[in-house]
Amino acid sequence: TPVAELPGVGRARAGKLRRLGVLTVTDLLRYGPMRYETEAAEAGVQGLPTDGKTAGAVRGVIVACRWVPSMGFGKKGRFEATLKDADGFTLSLTWFNAGYLRDRLHPAMTLRVRGKAKMFAGYPQMANPKWEVLDEAQAGGGVDEASDRLRPVYAATEGLASSAIERLIDGVLPWALPQVVDPLPATLVKHHEMPALADAVRMLHRPATADEHRAARRRLAFNELLLLQLGIAVRRAEVEQRCVAPALRHSDAIDRHIRERFPFELTPTQSAAVAEIASDLSRDRPMNRMLQGDVGAGKTVVALYAMLMAVADRRQGALMAPTELLAEQHHASITRMLEGSNVRVALLTGQQRDGLDAVTDGSADLVVGTHALLSASVAFKDLAVVVIDEQHRFGVMQRARLRQPTEGENNGRERVPHTLVMTATPIPRSLSLTLLGDLDHTTLTGKPPGRSPIENRVVPPEKADEVYGYLRKRVARGEQAYVVVPTIETSGGEKKLESVQAIAKRLSEKHLAGFRVATVHGRLKRETRQRTMERFRRGEVDVLVATTVIEVGVDVPNATVMVIENAERFGLAQLHQLRGRVGRASSGGRSLCVFIAEPTTDDAAERMAAIAKTNDGFKIAEADLAIRGMGEILGTRQSGLPPMRHAAIPGDTDLLRQAQRDAKAIVAADPTLDRKEHRTLRRVLLRQYGAALGLGDVG
Repeated sequence: TPVAELPGVGRARAGKLRRLGVLTVTDLLRYGPMRYETEAAEAGVQGLPTDGKTAGAVRGVIVACRWVPSMGFGKKGRFEATLKDADGFTLSLTWFNAGYLRDRLHPAMTLRVRGKAKMFAGYPQMANPKWEVLDEAQAGGGVDEASDRLRPVYAATEGLASSAIERLIDGVLPWALPQVVDPLPATLVKHHEMPALADAVRMLHRPATADEHRAARRRLAFNELLLLQLGIAVRRAEVEQRCVAPALRHSDAIDRHIRERFPFELTPTQSAAVAEIASDLSRDRPMNRMLQGDVGAGKTVVALYAMLMAVADRRQGALMAPTELLAEQHHASITRMLEGSNVRVALLTGQQRDGLDAVTDGSADLVVGTHALLSASVAFKDLAVVVIDEQHRFGVMQRARLRQPTEGENNGRERVPHTLVMTATPIPRSLSLTLLGDLDHTTLTGKPPGRSPIENRVVPPEKADEVYGYLRKRVARGEQAYVVVPTIETSGGEKKLESVQAIAKRLSEKHLAGFRVATVHGRLKRETRQRTMERFRRGEVDVLVATTVIEVGVDVPNATVMVIENAERFGLAQLHQLRGRVGRASSGGRSLCVFIAEPTTDDAAERMAAIAKTNDGFKIAEADLAIRGMGEILGTRQSGLPPMRHAAIPGDTDLLRQAQRDAKAIVAADPTLDRKEHRTLRRVLLRQYGAALGLGDVG
């Protein structure tokens, strides 16, 4: 039922509710309070709580009132009134900047006021209380001695106060609650000692006690987590039962031949990861694995090993990157490593399509590309392994699109490629369980030998001259550096941000006069960008001024210093990724990252403190989760999933693990949720997560 059809809502109020994500009565029932206020039962003035924290109510007669303008004149000021209760005790009332009350409240009126009271100069006082005028019948009815209650406070929007939302929900609950159907099997609800769904919704909005609203939130959070884990488990079971991947050949000879292509020995953790992945690829069950590790942990070599296993079996491998620059970098580095071999590597991006025929006829063994690989015009001859880099930048459905079945069947099962997704943005375990429960996990720890440690400095803008003076000394010693800026063009606002070109020009003319400064950003033509990056790699450019296009995939060992301008404008994970472009020298020299920042919010200050404190990407990931919260990190835009209203990670990690266990047990017993006790659950699952997880064909 659209909320616009509810009594007293209408088009204007429905528009305001839409801004809060409330379009239907179901949305309204799910719209939980952001907090609760304890509202004491109505009492006389002497019984009024005066701790300034607990709201109380009192009734009485106005015996005096006046308007006190600020500075002796003007519309601003305060309206003061004195209320006397039936026992003769008085309460001072004050409303700030409420001149309209001069025409509304007068002596001899009987009022009931609600608010938080404090003692002031020995007398109780209530500031900005809510009030209502009582008629003769109400005034003579005696004190309302109802018990204390928890009053919900809802996140409001302009023109729609929390109290209005409260009244709207009050009108809906009596007829909507009887229609709430609980999708969870009654035995599961009883096992976890949780309230029924209708009871939980009532307890969320109208809790009798604090224990009730905690129980309600736990039940509703469990619903969200269980549905998501069910979707992931159903999707995984579907792939395993209905799909088959090519079982790739693997032997000591193949292993030795692949390793000989690398210019260095694999670290113990890389070798362990290779063994795990090779085991997956040797079976016909489709691999669906995530490879994660900190910046510089050596993930690309492990991914290349997996793709070369496909080539060794005379099949194709593909690597998809989120940006053209990263795809170009992968193509260049893979081509260099495979120089002199018979492996043919093609590049497919929005601008580079020359290799399309080679992909189709199979003459391209490895294909590196961007989202262009997802287009209908790209048809692989025999794709066996797909690697998706920086997986967090691709939605759930984008990841699934490269896993779409190819033509032909194997004993009734559709053939799909093995999939390896990798990220240099470490994901907290609790978060990966939430979003990536369909993936097996491999984690690379440590860094390849010889990587130099990175020192971090956070400095205010007024010290920028000192920073660039020091940068000049480092460049004069033959080292190279990055300067990262947040915007391509100059932007206005409270704080003017200089463009890439403007900063490059300033550095060339002032701090770095006599040195070679170049720029790179996402709007440059591919050829220009490649030429600049190659010049930087060869040492023909001393300082590269860039946007975040260099965030991942750029490997220049001689670049030992990075300066990030307006660092408070970047996310924590992004700052860590950018920092990973330095510290790649095998000489073990000292690398430095300077964050020039002027944080104006608490979150920005926390980000700067966290990035300066540690180089450990997993600790950075936990700090990022703590600062931003799961809601933002798992937002609809980023993950393709509906936002969670009640569950919170990491706070609900134990509940998440329970939901995952229950989901696996349910799907193991009923993979398509076709049993009678699961049919409602299936309908709710498809409605909420079907599109995001590709579950339209379940059952």
